[in-house]
Amino acid sequence: MKRVFLIVLDSCGAGAMPDSEKFGDIGVHTLRSCASSDKLHIPNLVKLGIGNIDGQEFLGKVENPTGAVARLAERSMGKDTTIGHWEIAGLVSPDPLPVYPEGFPQEVLKAFEEATGRGCLCNLPYSGTDVIRDYGQEHLDTGKWIIYTSADSVFQVAAHEELVPLDELYDACHKAREILRGKHGVGRVIARPFVGDSVTGFKRTSNRHDYSLEPPARTLLDAVKESGKASIGVGKIYDIFAGIGTTEHVYNTSNQNGMEHTDHYAAQDFEGLCFVNLVDFDMVFGHRRNIDGYANALSEFDAWLGNFLPKLGEDDILMITADHGCDPAYTATTDHTREYVPLIVAGPKVKPVNLGTRIGFCDIAATVAELLDVELETEGVSFADEIV
Repeated sequence: MKRVFLIVLDSCGAGAMPDSEKFGDIGVHTLRSCASSDKLHIPNLVKLGIGNIDGQEFLGKVENPTGAVARLAERSMGKDTTIGHWEIAGLVSPDPLPVYPEGFPQEVLKAFEEATGRGCLCNLPYSGTDVIRDYGQEHLDTGKWIIYTSADSVFQVAAHEELVPLDELYDACHKAREILRGKHGVGRVIARPFVGDSVTGFKRTSNRHDYSLEPPARTLLDAVKESGKASIGVGKIYDIFAGIGTTEHVYNTSNQNGMEHTDHYAAQDFEGLCFVNLVDFDMVFGHRRNIDGYANALSEFDAWLGNFLPKLGEDDILMITADHGCDPAYTATTDHTREYVPLIVAGPKVKPVNLGTRIGFCDIAATVAELLDVELETEGVSFADEIV
């Protein structure tokens, strides 16, 4: 194959995994929750076979799907963006990344304050929208960083764009990334800029940046790049892989912007991988437990998909999947949920087969490596021969 477009619908889970309760998630199912909304209209995904995936019959099974489908279980011990994407790219993480349900230790905060010259507020697990509501004014009054975490392995730094220039916020996050290594090596440091005031309300902006741990081993992106082919990152792919393995990248301001970028690359004559993350499903709707918003975002993606599929060339493959769940109907927390993820494969040469339930997101990496004829050592098992 010449090109693979790998699109991650960030947090679009396909139902609780057998071990989900160990992660604090009971009865979760992101897609089922979205199906409860009258905003969900996904005829193109249904035609490809999303309703034929194990456990997704409520979306509508079709007699003759046009795509290959599967349900994938995560082998890594996590439910976060970093570990999910690493596994998609071929790396299984048997050990969970550190989390801080009581906040970060003083040794971390003191080092961060000394490195950046500003104090810290909050230092608790918090919803991203709630934390700026509760601490936004104090931040403006004192100039201190708003530091918070979640059930995921993240160190999040919120700052008002009119008080703290973006360059200063990003530099502070770089410094935090250097501090948070070893036993405190969280998966991601996240810059969370916001605007507004306490009267009209504070609102996060699209200028978020993620600063991930470097992948501990070679990934699919490295394999593609080292072969001399294009390894393109769209959205936060560059940040998730700490800038390693891409030949070029572009950030998104929204799902729509990410789809526009994907259209742009589809019009280019390249050979290799275009790896896309669409984060609004997770950031704007999943964590905020907005069922209708999440469903509508899936409908918008589906409408775009109908126009994108004809752009695939004879030797192109499209893969659509997710990195974890974030059930918008699950109110026990506002965090990610431990779920299976869907996989849909389309293209002129793709056989419409149902691959059942497979163990490991890393099967995607093994398959893409085989399709693009690049060398990758991974625990994943390729299904290339079954789909083309």
